[in-house]
This record gives sequence, C-alpha cells and structure tokens, in this order.
Amino acid sequence: MSRKMYSTSGLGLLIIAFLLFTLMNNTLFSNLRLDLTENSLFTLSDGSKEIVQSIDEPINLYFFFSDKASRDLTALRAYAVRVQELLQEYALAGAGKIQLKVIDPEPFSESEDQAAGFGLQSVPVSTAGDELYFGLVGTNALDDVAIIPFFQPDKEEFLEYEISRLIQGLILHKKPVVGLLTSLPVQGDVNMRTFQTSPAWFVIQQLEQLFSIEKIEDDATELSDEIDLLLVIHPKNLSDALLFSIDQFIMTGGKMLAFVDPLAETDRPAQANPMMPAPPTGQASDLNKLMEPWGIQLRDNMVLGDSQTALSVGGPDGMPVRHLAIVGMGPDNFSSDDVVTADLENINFATAGIIDINEESSVQVDPLIQSSEYSMPLDSLQFQFLSNPEDLQKTFSPTGERYLVAVRLSGKARSAFPDGINAYDGELVSETEDLNVILVADTDILSDRLWVQVQNFFGQQIATPWANNGDLIVNALDNLGGSSALISIRSRGRFTRPFDVVQKLRREAETRYLQNANDLQARLAETERKLGELQSTTGNENILSLSPEQETAIMQFQDEKLRIRKQLRDVRHQLNKDIDTLGSTLKFLNIALVPLLLTMLLLAVNFLRMSRSREG
Repeated sequence: MSRKMYSTSGLGLLIIAFLLFTLMNNTLFSNLRLDLTENSLFTLSDGSKEIVQSIDEPINLYFFFSDKASRDLTALRAYAVRVQELLQEYALAGAGKIQLKVIDPEPFSESEDQAAGFGLQSVPVSTAGDELYFGLVGTNALDDVAIIPFFQPDKEEFLEYEISRLIQGLILHKKPVVGLLTSLPVQGDVNMRTFQTSPAWFVIQQLEQLFSIEKIEDDATELSDEIDLLLVIHPKNLSDALLFSIDQFIMTGGKMLAFVDPLAETDRPAQANPMMPAPPTGQASDLNKLMEPWGIQLRDNMVLGDSQTALSVGGPDGMPVRHLAIVGMGPDNFSSDDVVTADLENINFATAGIIDINEESSVQVDPLIQSSEYSMPLDSLQFQFLSNPEDLQKTFSPTGERYLVAVRLSGKARSAFPDGINAYDGELVSETEDLNVILVADTDILSDRLWVQVQNFFGQQIATPWANNGDLIVNALDNLGGSSALISIRSRGRFTRPFDVVQKLRREAETRYLQNANDLQARLAETERKLGELQSTTGNENILSLSPEQETAIMQFQDEKLRIRKQLRDVRHQLNKDIDTLGSTLKFLNIALVPLLLTMLLLAVNFLRMSRSREG
C-alpha cells in the first residue's frame, strides 16, 4: 500500500514540477531565442532590428487570418503560424512600440467588414461563399495606413522584407523625392493606334512604394530643387541645358543612379519593313558627354558576350539554345564588399554594354558587377539581323578579361561644363570632391521579362520575382539616399541553388573544344564541297570511265568525310565527359567511400574496445 502511495505522490510531484518549470520558463526566459534553421528564418535580421528601434511613435499591426475558413487548408495554416510567430518577434523587438493584434474575420462579422474596409484581399474557399483573409494592416499615430493585402506562401523568402518595408513606411513621414529622367515608357504608355494602355514596369511600381517619383519631362531645361536623388534610364538627345543642370546637381553633392545601354532592346521601334530594322545607334544611350571628363565612358556600339553566364533562349526550331548576350550574373560577378550587391544572388542582363575607365581618371571606381573571364565584346550590328543565337558562338573567342558592367563612382571629378553655358549667370561649380554616382551598362535589366512574372490573383496583380534585378535598383537608391536598413533584408531568400562546379566545367569544356569543333566543321564542309565538285564532273553514265586517280580521290574524300564526322562526334561527346566524371566521383564519394570510411572507423573503435576489455 505504501509503495502505491509513494508512486502516486511521485507522479503528482512530477506534474507539479513540470508546471512550475513551464511557468518559470515562460516568465524568466521568454525573451531568449535559439534559431537553428539554415537561413535563420525565425530571427530578425539586423536591418529589421534597426528599423524597429527607430520607431518614435507607437505602431499598431493588425494580423487578419480566417482561422475557421482555413480549417481544411493545412499548408496555408502552417504558413499562417510562421507569419504570426515572425510578427511576434517584431512586437518583442519593439519593446512596447509595436502593438500586435491577431484578428479572425469570421463571416458577416464586424472584423470581416474591417478587413474589407482596409482593402485586404479575400479569397473564396468554398462553394458556400466563405472567404479567407490572410493579410496585415499597419497604422501609426498620424492615422497613416499601410497594408499587405495577402501573404503569398510562394513568396516566403520575402516575408521579412515585406513586413519591415511596411513598418518603415509608417515611420517615414516624407518619402525621398526621386527625379526620373527616361526615354522609355517605364511608367506605362498608351498606344495611339489601338488606344490600349500598357502598365508601368514593375520596378517603377516598387519604387513608388518607397519613394516619391517626380517625372522629368523630355523638354525640361533644369532639374527641380525638390529632387533628392536622380534616376536616369536610357538618356537620349538631352539638351545642353538639361545636361548642364544634371552636371551641376552632381557637382553640388547630388546623387545619381544611371542606366545606359549600347543596344536597348526595349527601345526597338516598330518598323514598317521588318527587313529594315532601325540602326543600332538609334537604340543607344547618350550620356558620355557628361561622363567623359570624369574618365568614364560607355563603349560605343559594343555589347558584352559571356559564355560563362549565358542563358538559354528559344531557338529557331523551338529548342533551347544559349544566347551569349543574354546573361545571368551570379555572386561570382558581384562585389561582396558593397552593400548594394553583397547579398544579391542573380541578375539577368540583355545586350549589356561595357564601361571603360581612363587610366588618368581621378575618379575612384569600385566595380559592382563584372563579367566572367569567358567573355568578349561583340559588335552591336550583328544583333540587328540575328535569327539564331548559336551563330554568335561561331566567331566567339573569350579574351580572358573581365569587363565592367556596373560601377560605383566616387571621389574627385571635373565638370563637363567648366565654362558653363550661354545665358547662365548663376554660381558655377567646376569640380567636386564628393562624386556619388552608380552607373549600370544596361537598361533592359529593368524590364519585367528579365526578372519578374506578373499574374492576376482574383483581380489583383501579383508579382513573383525570379531574379534580383528589382532589388539592385532599390538597393542602389536606398544606399544613395543614405538608408541601408532594408538592403540587408531584401534578399534573405534564395531563388536558385545552381550547380556552380558543373556550370564552370561545362563552360571550360566548351571553350576548350569549341574551336576544335569549328575547325572540324570547316574541314567537313570543304571536303564535302570538293567531293561534290568531283562527282558532278562525272555522271552515272561515265562512272565506268573514271581514271584510277579519280576513283582513288573519291575514295579518299569519302574516307576523310567519315573520319571528320567521327572526330566531330567525339568532340561533342567530350563536352560532357568532365561533367560525367564529376558525377561518377560524387556518386563514389557519397555511396561508397564515405560509408566505407565510417564502417572502418566503427570497426576500429570496436576493435580497440574489445582489446581493452581483454587486457582488463
């Protein structure tokens, strides 16, 4: 009996001890966190903490999630828990400056009306008309409202960035003013023949959420005094008066982000005769007059070709082929020392240019993006009638040089107008010690087709980025404007995990064997030509009258043709030999060698243990 009583008492004491431990843990250690996930998914980044710590007035966050309506959506409910836990981390870091409220907008309730009134996106989840809300609303003391209409599970890598951007928008009472100077319809356009409108480029829609965009008209002669930052996209035919105003804006400490291009594909005009395309000079940017005094220049009529980073596009027969001038740059091409590019993963370019630096330039040039060593300049003229991207590879011969595609310019620079211009009677600044310009040699990088997919989601346009093109321009403007908090958050997720070693082996193999393959192809064509000429001189009726020398020549040409074709097949098979060898090596290491080593180690440990047991 006493033993049973002791067992019951012990169980009761154990339950009480567990409850006390849980209470003490929640009370004393609620602020302690241990995040063991690979990308620290449950830990706020330093940028988010910096934003939260800058809050001066309390902010209210209302997290709307339809708990009952989502009872059968297991995956969505799991993601909702992830969002709620991250929001709780923000509230905890805010130390009372962030008030978080979780709301279940049940059907026909006041909370549902409140969610709809804020403009959150509802999604029908049943035939009975039930709708699901899954969004966030933020308000500040000035009654400003910011929303995330719906949390997309497939955009989880941007979750922290979206929340931090919402909070920062509620903190900033005045957005920086960005002056936009462009010859492209980046803010949307109207087709005067069809009267159909085209939407603004998504990167501009992104910027409008963070900055106040002020369009600079084509016929403007000077910049507004209200502009904090200058964004120049594909400048063409700028007047001297406007160039002078830009020059003085920069000389007096103004900051500029410029995108220039030797062959802007988005500037390709509609031609009445498709066989007579516009000359490439009509698609080139023109900003060299401003930059040449700095010792900086966009190389005229030259496009960057890079076999290491070339992307695949649809060929004439519909099969994918690699396009040497449409490239996807990765971390190896980015500067890891600059906050603008350090955390980016992938940026796509199309017919990008090359930035040249004069050796005598006094400007400090910091490379942001540069090509691989498997690259060379390509004449922009050959792209006017290019129908098969494979044709670019026939004459491609990498120079081994890495070419500059994007740079940061700082330090000392001279004005492009040291004597001013006519009718200018103001104070002239002829040089600066504090140049602050970021230059990118491509404008197509900003077009939607290279980095984002925009889809209709129940009447709302939802964008899904698959590259960091948009992040580059927002990072650059954030940095030029003095704000770096969001930059460290913007690209925490990863779009892809490429096989870098395999890609490098493939490019090296192509470089090694492509010239051999071209030589063999040329020999084959020459052999077939000679064989055809010889056979055409003798018809079938004269086949018996061939001389022994002619018969021998024909046999030699036929043997040579077969031998060259065999060598050509061998060369093409050799392209994948290194990759196959790497695959076999990895399989051996993973399947055989590592398990074998572990087994031998365990046997050795067991042998030592048994030896010690016998000795004892």
